Amino acid sequence: MKHKLTMFLILVLAALFGAHAFAGIQLSVNLAPPPIAVFDQPPCPGDGYIWTPGYYQYGDYGYYWVPGQWVVPPSVGLLWTPGYWGLVSGKYAWHGGYWGPQVGFYGGINYGNGYFGSGFNGGRWEGGVFQHNTAISNVDRNNVHNTYQDRSVVREIKGPNHAFNGKGGIKAQPSSREVEAGRAPHQGPTPVQVSHAQEAHNNHLAAHGAARE
Repeated sequence: MKHKLTMFLILVLAALFGAHAFAGIQLSVNLAPPPIAVFDQPPCPGDGYIWTPGYYQYGDYGYYWVPGQWVVPPSVGLLWTPGYWGLVSGKYAWHGGYWGPQVGFYGGINYGNGYFGSGFNGGRWEGGVFQHNTAISNVDRNNVHNTYQDRSVVREIKGPNHAFNGKGGIKAQPSSREVEAGRAPHQGPTPVQVSHAQEAHNNHLAAHGAARE
């Protein structure tokens, strides 16, 4: 129940106050997250959406997967910096994601679909409109009209892919630009993202026969 309450409070803080309300480490555990598996990206539902990758979260019964989702950003020009697990003082600490004008550091984790460890290559903002890179993103041009194609950035996850930064995992350090992005004003997850994460948490509990509250 302790983890359940902790996760609920984290999600509520994200929705109400944004990333600055709980910047830095939000949760730490003794067990490393499992390698990231390769998941098929669902098709983009239409113009105005940005892909936010799936990630592991920790609950009452260990790690569980929060699927990626297409999300309308809170403001024009914002990009998503995914959260990541990092090894800190012998524990695996969760650093939450956020929206900002630049993509910050997310541990060097290869989440796929444009988030290959640094930056985002699945699309870009041009003239107040988000353009999708069709070489990476799963888009149907009948539904998504703002597109371009750049095959030079296509990279796949090959073999086990570590889901944490630190000894035994991904050994990446933030660039000066990523540090600056993390310090710049940014916003926490949208209500849609918070609801999506809570649903995954509820499914995690239900899968183990726990009663929902």
